[in-house]
Amino acid sequence: MVLNSYAKLNLYLEVINRRKDSYHNIKTLFERINLCDIITLKARQDKIIKITSNSADIPKDATNLAYKSAKILQDSFRVNRGVEIKINKRIPVGSGMGGGSSNAAVVLCGLNRFWKLNLSRAKLVSLGKKIGSDVPFFIYDCAFALGGAKGDVIKPLSSLKGIKLWHVLVVPKIKVSTPLIYRKWDKNSSNLGLTRPAYNVNILPLALKKKDLALLGSSLFNSLEAVTAKIYPELKKIRAKLGFLGVRSILMSGSGPTMFGITSSRKEAVFLYRRLRKEKFWQVFVTRTL
Repeated sequence: MVLNSYAKLNLYLEVINRRKDSYHNIKTLFERINLCDIITLKARQDKIIKITSNSADIPKDATNLAYKSAKILQDSFRVNRGVEIKINKRIPVGSGMGGGSSNAAVVLCGLNRFWKLNLSRAKLVSLGKKIGSDVPFFIYDCAFALGGAKGDVIKPLSSLKGIKLWHVLVVPKIKVSTPLIYRKWDKNSSNLGLTRPAYNVNILPLALKKKDLALLGSSLFNSLEAVTAKIYPELKKIRAKLGFLGVRSILMSGSGPTMFGITSSRKEAVFLYRRLRKEKFWQVFVTRTL
């Protein structure tokens, strides 16, 4: 079984507060994009879960989120079969685009069919929540969704079906630790000047529906960008470069370090890609809503 494992961007990410379980309550707007990993599931005669990948940057042991998906299904439903999970990585690792969480969701949904478990989406979502906060979004087959609580309570935005955005993504060769960024946010949130967005998360669906790029640009928000940019000044350089090239809608995804610009067309995104790819330490992609 060969499956596509898509990336996400956060068009809005407001950190509300720290929870008692040490996670954070957030409000976010997810967008699924067409950048993807390829996952191949192959049956084994024994009960072993084996991870292989073209990437040296992901774990191949029980700490891999795709492994955790297979293991939770094995343990919860007494599955006596193993699986080989081959992950062809295209989404940069640790980039803030949810590659590991997407892999976990795809393996959960894929093995549900592969092992004929017939689990409902609600059941898959409840299992996904145990693996990671971004996993539930990828279990829903939707282009846009609001996320609440830890980001794991999902409300698909079916009214935005058919809306398509084009992006240029810039991923500097930096490894960002999400727990570290949240710890820094806990310490510095009151001093960052980015704690109050100009709009709330509900303005974005309106801007998307109207295809109002000016309103969309002014509604983008990420509580964590100032924190990550303080530790990694390269992000400020990318934002400045995108702005210099005429991009008005710019944001960091997740806890970073991916920076993205929303463009008016594929043509504009490709033009920007050609200008930006000359930078040696940046990976650059043209993507769209899926």
